[in-house]
Amino acid sequence: MKIALPDAAGALGDYTLTGTPIEAFPLGADVPRVVFAAAHVVADPFTAADPSGPAALDWEATMRFRRHLAELGLGIAEAMDTAQRGMGLDWPGALALIARTRAELPGALVFNGCGTDQLDPADARSLDDVIAAWLEQTDAVQKLGGRVIVMASRALARVARSPDDYLRAYSRVLSACDQPVILHWLGEMFDPALAGYWGAETFAQALETALAVIGDNAGKIDGVKISLLDKDKEVVMRRRLPPGVRMYTGDDFSYPELIAGDDHGFSHALLGVFDPLAPALGGAVARLGRGDVAGFRARLDPTVPLARLIFRAPTQYYKTGVVFLAWLNGFQEHFVMLGGAQSMRPLPYFVECFKHADRNGLLRDPELAVKRMKALLALYGV
Repeated sequence: MKIALPDAAGALGDYTLTGTPIEAFPLGADVPRVVFAAAHVVADPFTAADPSGPAALDWEATMRFRRHLAELGLGIAEAMDTAQRGMGLDWPGALALIARTRAELPGALVFNGCGTDQLDPADARSLDDVIAAWLEQTDAVQKLGGRVIVMASRALARVARSPDDYLRAYSRVLSACDQPVILHWLGEMFDPALAGYWGAETFAQALETALAVIGDNAGKIDGVKISLLDKDKEVVMRRRLPPGVRMYTGDDFSYPELIAGDDHGFSHALLGVFDPLAPALGGAVARLGRGDVAGFRARLDPTVPLARLIFRAPTQYYKTGVVFLAWLNGFQEHFVMLGGAQSMRPLPYFVECFKHADRNGLLRDPELAVKRMKALLALYGV
């Protein structure tokens, strides 16, 4: 099967699809790693609301995709940045999403993002304002019976004056959690408003504060997700975590190596890139469970160039690539995103995503993918 695709200069050339769609099967019940996919949301393309207003979701398509992830045995990280949290999905929309996922998939492994995004950072006057916002979200999720991911706070980054402020805020929030939570250390490459998080100018300083929070509250923490796109920093932190606290890799550039691990340990996974890679994970993790590290790496290593493309700078717009692949694969009937975010990547980016997805067997229906790719090209005048 062929399709004419433009290069970076706009010249058309035939591209021949070579990939064989992956035969997806679920992760087993006894897996060697805990694996979460941070799931995207599907916008309602027929809403009359402006893109700058509250999120309007296509609930059926949004929940259908979550059923797809659950059927593959993946955990779901709900209402996180992959769901455009803080970039189109506000707190009321996030809570509605969390409630629906909880109701429709009560038996699935689901953790839910709790932050402070109902509080405009410019309106935060004190640490108590930030703590109150965090507690509001945590309480709402726990009333639904949901598990919590404590997300990084833009408001805290703005008002905190020292590492001690971070210790105080996190300890107060964690004391209110009724089950162990996942902490999310999100780097400024994903959200520039988080620059200087943990009250530090360097990674070494930030690490000490984050570890102090974890050490003081270890009984309240299931694990920590670190999203700094630096495998060496993750390994340094992983080796210093208290016993029983998991490291969840958030490194969408080096996940096969970090999940496989080394002689000193390994990372579990909570990744936005596992939204499009979900069909590949059952087979890969099964190999790891059999001790076949080489087979695990052979399955996932070839997907890394696609992940690096999706998450290239400006990294916060990776959601565009994730939703583009969901549309190509028929999980939604349109390529429209909250806030018009489908426009945040250029055409050559989509062309390369298409090629990488094909080569990795991630186009589950190549004919449909070609048809939709042609529709996108037509929109650009090709």
